[in-house]
Amino acid sequence: MKSNVKEIGINARNQIINNERQRSSEIKRQWLSFEDFSSSRSSTSRLSIKSPLRGVKKLKNMQCVITLLDGSDYTTTVDKQARGQLLFAKVCDHLNLLETDYFGMTYRDVENQKNWLDPNKELKKQIRSGPWNFAFNVKFYPPDPVQLSEDISRYYLCLQLRDDMVSGRLPCSFTTHTILGSYTVQSELGDYDPEETEYNSELRFAPNHTKELEDKVMDLHKNHKGMTPAEAEMHFLENVKKLSMYGVDLHHAKDSEGLEIMLGVFSSGLLIYRDRLRINRFAWPTVLKISYKRDNFYIKIRPGEFESMIGFKLPNHRAAKRLWKTCVEQHTFFRLVSPEAPPKKFLGLGSMFRYSGRTQAQTRRVSSQIMRAAPFFERSSSKRYPMSRSLDGENHHTLMMREATPAKAVATGDLVPTVTPEKKTEEEEKAGEEAAQTFADEMSDCNVISTTLRHDNKVDYFPLPHISQ
Repeated sequence: MKSNVKEIGINARNQIINNERQRSSEIKRQWLSFEDFSSSRSSTSRLSIKSPLRGVKKLKNMQCVITLLDGSDYTTTVDKQARGQLLFAKVCDHLNLLETDYFGMTYRDVENQKNWLDPNKELKKQIRSGPWNFAFNVKFYPPDPVQLSEDISRYYLCLQLRDDMVSGRLPCSFTTHTILGSYTVQSELGDYDPEETEYNSELRFAPNHTKELEDKVMDLHKNHKGMTPAEAEMHFLENVKKLSMYGVDLHHAKDSEGLEIMLGVFSSGLLIYRDRLRINRFAWPTVLKISYKRDNFYIKIRPGEFESMIGFKLPNHRAAKRLWKTCVEQHTFFRLVSPEAPPKKFLGLGSMFRYSGRTQAQTRRVSSQIMRAAPFFERSSSKRYPMSRSLDGENHHTLMMREATPAKAVATGDLVPTVTPEKKTEEEEKAGEEAAQTFADEMSDCNVISTTLRHDNKVDYFPLPHISQ
């Protein structure tokens, strides 16, 4: 009897255990099926939301405002990741300009310093902050503007030079201001009309505009009767190219003694100015290497009269690099037949920057193949400025007295004034211009010697290669 009761108890317990196991397995099966259903719904929901946008890249267009040489603004939009060449090509198409290699675009950085737009870099990497504002300018001033093939190219060069004169970047004498101003008026307004004696009351021909200057321009304008705008611009360029500061890009610096100087870069080499006087010049054939390290800029000179290495201190590292890049571009454009390829450096040591556009030699060949008819374009008046000073001659007299103040004594044999005093006779001015032109001609006949240079990975350098004439 007891054994039967024991068996019944064991059977009941086993039955209960089996029921619990079946119930647990059923709950587990239902839970797994619920999880699968939930995951399938969530994945389907994610796919339904994200799949239409998957692989689609959002394009962000940026509005660019470009100030042209006549003072007007041209607005266009480009992709934020576009390169500088795309924006530059748009502006040149808008201006109907084919000889584009002499021109470029500038922008202001956070320090309000002017920088040339790199055509090979993305725009967003150059404009870090602020609005995308640019300016269209002449980058390479041709030593002989007559060699430009089209009138429209010479016209834009004239606009740049007029702005250089009014802003003071291109200083010249009172006589030169009047001569160039008369050609400017002839180009813009045509022959002199005695009934319109106030035609140039809002035009400026010099940083210090006076009634005396206007009267002299009017007298010379009378002699240009029958001259076409293109001819007037040609005469303008023939005169302005002889100025000592034509096409010179100035940079603030200090010499080894800590004195303030200006370094000028132009088509034929480097110039050094102190107290508005040119104290030295280094033609490209005498320069073997240019480099910079931190805020120092160095030029290596062929052994001779000067030290082999000359250093200058710039305001900061960015200013030193900006000067170095300007020298690389000016030397490559005017002295080489074709640009050099970027160097292949181990581990990316040093700067890879090289000028990648056409050289002047290549530009001349391309320009000679232009077959289109002379494009029609409307010459817009130069920038007009409201007269903020009286025209009774008082300010001009004050300017004369200020400029007549003698500078400190220097050895005149090696120094050339950058600004000719207004009382200088026309004969002396002509002699100085002829001397400057003779120097430019001599430099164009020189050859540079190639030199093997040791690589310094702490210094970005640019050896000046052999020049093919």
